[in-house]
Amino acid sequence: MPILILAAFIGVPILEIAVFIQIGGWLGLWPTLGLVVLTALIGTWELRAQGLATLARARATVDAGKLPTREMFDGACLLLAGALLLTPGFVTDAVGVILFVPAVRAYLRTLLARRLSASVETHIYVDGQDMGGRGSPSGRGPIIDGDYRDVSDTEPPNRPPPPNRIPPR
Repeated sequence: MPILILAAFIGVPILEIAVFIQIGGWLGLWPTLGLVVLTALIGTWELRAQGLATLARARATVDAGKLPTREMFDGACLLLAGALLLTPGFVTDAVGVILFVPAVRAYLRTLLARRLSASVETHIYVDGQDMGGRGSPSGRGPIIDGDYRDVSDTEPPNRPPPPNRIPPR
């Protein structure tokens, strides 16, 4: 992974310089610089518009009692898109514009969810017996949602019960 980061830090500026030279040769110096400033301004405006919409969706999701994971991912993508659009260069601008497209963010979110679900496994133990990953001995079966309470010796005595819970008898 560190070698990929190093390659990006070396490769992206070289690619940007090459694209600057090509576009500068076609358009000239001042139109090229104007285009760079214009993309930064448009990126800032678009980031503000989509960022506020994402914030409103996140508030609505939290008000509905759900975790705003979709909105958090979209917010991270928008933050990255804004940073890429503010960075001088046409390649980073292209990637930033692509991240502003909601369908692209949804696709990236799906890819990330698949990757995370493939790398995470949960084991359930009932009376000391391992019931297997993902809820049953075969790894397939019903998903059982439940609450738990830590009753180990490290728990402070006389701790009040959690809110909205029935105290044990």
